[in-house]
Amino acid sequence: MRPLRWLLALAVATGLVGPAAADNKKLLLVTDSGGFIHDSVGLAEQVLKEIGPKHGFDVTCYRYTRDLKDPAFAKYAEAFRKTTGVPVEPENCGRVNADTLKNFDCVLFFTTGNPISADELKDLTAWVKDGHAIAGVHCGSDTMYSEKRPGNAAYGELIGAYFDGHPWHQKIRVVNEDPQHPAGKGFKTGDEITDEIYQFRPEPYSRDKLHVILTVDNGSIDVSKGKRADKDYAVAWCQEVDKGRSFYTSLGHRKDVWKDPRYQEHLVAGCAGP
Repeated sequence: MRPLRWLLALAVATGLVGPAAADNKKLLLVTDSGGFIHDSVGLAEQVLKEIGPKHGFDVTCYRYTRDLKDPAFAKYAEAFRKTTGVPVEPENCGRVNADTLKNFDCVLFFTTGNPISADELKDLTAWVKDGHAIAGVHCGSDTMYSEKRPGNAAYGELIGAYFDGHPWHQKIRVVNEDPQHPAGKGFKTGDEITDEIYQFRPEPYSRDKLHVILTVDNGSIDVSKGKRADKDYAVAWCQEVDKGRSFYTSLGHRKDVWKDPRYQEHLVAGCAGP
């Protein structure tokens, strides 16, 4: 048996066979949309399940993370199916809490509304601080507003900002502020991409604590449409959260963006971390 194990180890080391799937990290994609339902979330799930294993992580998707006994669930499930083209069934539903989080390395929110409870947010915060990763894509910042539930402020701190409108849905040029960061290698300064472009509230967004990776080239937009006095329209960033980490990108509204190899590289690298 020892020679067989040695030969297998040699084959892995030389690239003849890949590492076992059990070695992959585990990513949980949450697409519960208690507010606006983006039609790209079904494609997002498909894309991540296809490219994830190639980049070292397996993907589980929760399309609903609230109480299945809620009378409003049936209406929600039908609206989700009509918009995204995928159903919401028990096998793709689950709670985000201490019990389920122990099965994952990263949680990615592509959500609106309040997909998790106040107690579940406490579990999530503790889990991230203990050395795991949280990520948000596009409307992941348009969710869990603190004025709707004061305890949600912890979510805003984890993601790094709250959505404050999308004045631009157009082709923009990006500025890559950190080409060496793994999540910065998908785009070069001057690259163009068409998407719904967000701006963010003054708080909790802050360059003092966030490491900004991509921003909008203000020469490619009408800045008079924006609200920010500093004209700082960031697109993607990361931050350390105690022993854990956080990554966010505002790109991902459009289906063609999810199909863009540059975006795919940007996102999977941000989720995987440095």
